[in-house]
Amino acid sequence: VIKRYFLEYNEAVSNDFVLTGAGRQVSMLKTDIEDWRITFVDTGLNSNIGQRLKAVEKHLSGEHMFLANYTDGLTDLRLPDMIDRFKHSDAVGSFLAVRPSASFHVVQHEQSGRVQSIGHVGDSGLRINGGYFVFRRTIFEYLQPGDDLVEAPFHRLIAEGKLLAYPYDGFWACMDTFKERQLLEDLYSSGTAPWMVWNGKETGSR
Repeated sequence: VIKRYFLEYNEAVSNDFVLTGAGRQVSMLKTDIEDWRITFVDTGLNSNIGQRLKAVEKHLSGEHMFLANYTDGLTDLRLPDMIDRFKHSDAVGSFLAVRPSASFHVVQHEQSGRVQSIGHVGDSGLRINGGYFVFRRTIFEYLQPGDDLVEAPFHRLIAEGKLLAYPYDGFWACMDTFKERQLLEDLYSSGTAPWMVWNGKETGSR
């Protein structure tokens, strides 16, 4: 489906154009695909994140750093800020650390079960992996066959002090459930989608 989308991509749908010659000639007033260079790699139907990353290693020859993401999250994060902080560190990997957006409550209790506190998970101070990453190519030295990304490799980086979190309190949302999809589609339909930073919208907190 993804391959077909790009193979059949029609930039006239998303850009202004002039139609002449009784509809036979289209002159684009703006183009968005001239500088595209996309490598499509089948990383396996049942592969975990680490294996998928390993599968594209050969396509990153000559790249000192690269970006990766889970693709099921949306944010108004300024990527250049995250990249710049990473560049000035000695870390091998960095990930976006965000406050959880779920409507759960965190409970603290004594061994007897007596509740000491209860509060929204977003106010707990906890942060979760937001699924946006910056890596140095040496990340592949920490990936062993069959490893998932966040399990053994990240723990190896933590042991060496080579993993960096990038805390962010601006807009971030994932789309793991039908309800989350509806909420994001409603934002898009209303014209107030915070993640559409390419339209010149200001980003949130940094």
